[in-house]
Amino acid sequence: TLFAHGADSKLVPASTMKLFTAAVALDRLGAEHTFSTDVLRDGTVGPDGTLKGNLILRGDGDPSLSPRFVRGGPAASMSLLAQLVAGAGVRRITGDLIADASGFEGRRIPEGWLSRYAGAGYAAPFSALTLNENIVIVGITPGRTGGAASVFLEPATTGFTVTNTVRTVAGGGTRISARRIGDDRMVVSGTIGARAGTRRYQLVVGDPVTFTAGALKAALESQGVKVDGAVRAGRTPEKAAIVTSLPSPPLARLVSVMNRESINIFAELLFRNAARGLERKAVGSAESAGATLKEFMTKDVGASADAVTATDGSGLSVLDRVTPRALVQLLDHAHRAPWGSAFHASLPVAGESELLRNRMRATPAQGNLHAKTGTTNDVIGLSGYVTAENGEILAFAFLYNGKDRWHARETIDAMGPTMAAFSRD
Repeated sequence: TLFAHGADSKLVPASTMKLFTAAVALDRLGAEHTFSTDVLRDGTVGPDGTLKGNLILRGDGDPSLSPRFVRGGPAASMSLLAQLVAGAGVRRITGDLIADASGFEGRRIPEGWLSRYAGAGYAAPFSALTLNENIVIVGITPGRTGGAASVFLEPATTGFTVTNTVRTVAGGGTRISARRIGDDRMVVSGTIGARAGTRRYQLVVGDPVTFTAGALKAALESQGVKVDGAVRAGRTPEKAAIVTSLPSPPLARLVSVMNRESINIFAELLFRNAARGLERKAVGSAESAGATLKEFMTKDVGASADAVTATDGSGLSVLDRVTPRALVQLLDHAHRAPWGSAFHASLPVAGESELLRNRMRATPAQGNLHAKTGTTNDVIGLSGYVTAENGEILAFAFLYNGKDRWHARETIDAMGPTMAAFSRD
């Protein structure tokens, strides 16, 4: 240890918590692990393409059902699945479309997320079936002056009943209100100018399971596949047969996007998936994931049992606590682990990429320091690696809890170049 001050203080980590999530997921699942969103059937398909039974959409907690990974917009993932179902010869389902999200517990919001986060895209609810990061785009297109405007959703989904009272007015001005009422109702009201063009607004989804399955139903219908029954939540029958599957990119890529762009919902999904392990038999929950992380930190990393308290995987919970020492111990372990290169590559680079793009520029830290940021109204954090002047790789963790965030950030940003210029000579 070159320097320590308050190393055993239990502090709120903010998004530096994602370092723990990344490490335990990579350790328990492996950098090449992929998740699979499956479509199954519990009946037989006749020569005319009629499935006499139910179609099941089974989630695996895959974060990649998102335009960040599947090109073509918010509906692309479900459109691809629908194409695969149609390609498998299914043209009609006489039963229901069952959404199986039983891989995770039913709780959609972790303990310690503040009520003021509700409705914010960075704090969207989640489940083992999560689509488009559980954000729905509401689009409004003007009609003729004095007439109704049209409203559409991206992705299209049967998971909402939409009430549209938007009127088209002269000019280009727009005054729109789009709000969700409960889990399955949406009200869009106001006025839109005839020359305004299409306007889009984001809404956080209340029920990710129904939203995702409803998007698959809409996508199936666009492929000419008719679903006679309803969309409902349920479990996959034991003898259900696979129709098709959509695999995710390797975990290493998912972790990289999570850390570089600090995506909370990705962290929550990967946190719970770490607890499910490779066997996928356990149910993912904050409690099981927290226990998995504690076991990893004590048995593998060698941290003290009380060094990390994790009530979520993203660091958004105000109940999370970590010590700077535990962060450095984690970084040291990761550096020597088989998955260490994937972990290291997932971190933003000072002066060059993502959340560190504008920090420590034109200093010895630029292009050298790789670290995860953590920022809230009361937290400033930075933790990662930097190569010293003599070639030595240093692991570091800086955490500040308090109101003087800007001074804390200036101090931390001064420490980066100092470490980069360090030499034992």
